[in-house]
Amino acid sequence: MISHPAYGELRAVTPYAAVLLAENPSGMTLDGTNTWLLRVPGAESCVVVDPGPADEAHLGRIAAHGPVELILLTHFHGDHSDGATRLAELVGAPIRAIDPELCLRAEPLADGETVHAGGLDIKIVATPGHTADSLCLLVADAVFTGDTILGRGTTVVAHPDGSLAPYLDSLRWLASLPKGTPAFPGHGPEIADVVPVAEHYLAHRVQRLEQVRGALETLGAEATARQVVELVYADVDQSLWWAAEMSVHAQLDYLRAR
Repeated sequence: MISHPAYGELRAVTPYAAVLLAENPSGMTLDGTNTWLLRVPGAESCVVVDPGPADEAHLGRIAAHGPVELILLTHFHGDHSDGATRLAELVGAPIRAIDPELCLRAEPLADGETVHAGGLDIKIVATPGHTADSLCLLVADAVFTGDTILGRGTTVVAHPDGSLAPYLDSLRWLASLPKGTPAFPGHGPEIADVVPVAEHYLAHRVQRLEQVRGALETLGAEATARQVVELVYADVDQSLWWAAEMSVHAQLDYLRAR
């Protein structure tokens, strides 16, 4: 896939979608947060998906590509939502998300709802798992995945808010989309076909569950998430173990509930 351009440069991906990369790279955000601007050609206003961090320069660049009709959030994590209120102030647009506390001058989004903005029909699909309020957007022939699926690597089930059972269901839904459906994630490059990636995510989760089961056989049924991480994630950079520990907590909850 095409790699990201320099930070702050709006890049057209489809006739109706362009991405502006926030300069907040890290082990969790990859190159940074993808802020998506959606509008059909010729539409006066656009929809902003995930304004990203509270970075005044990034928000100013988003505002410069307005007018902005609506701000949508894929979930509450700050690398996606911290800049939303300030952007709303700059452009005079409402904010909508599944979580009512994130909304401003608008109602919360509902699973299955279709939002009409930027000249587009944007279908809201609740995809909990990474967080309880995670959602995907179906727009034209593509799906915008937030952190449910990333442009590279795999995502974290962010326990205690995130939960594995609903995440597996969300991945199954993504895997059920028509083959060839492109995915535009919250971090990393675009994905040409979301279906094999969702199938890979599912296989990865099943593999990790088997590894956690094996770790419990070695460590004992009451082993802590940290003990499991040290055994199962020994090949992962220790600076990311805190994130792995969240996923292991979710895996332990999942296994112990069965």
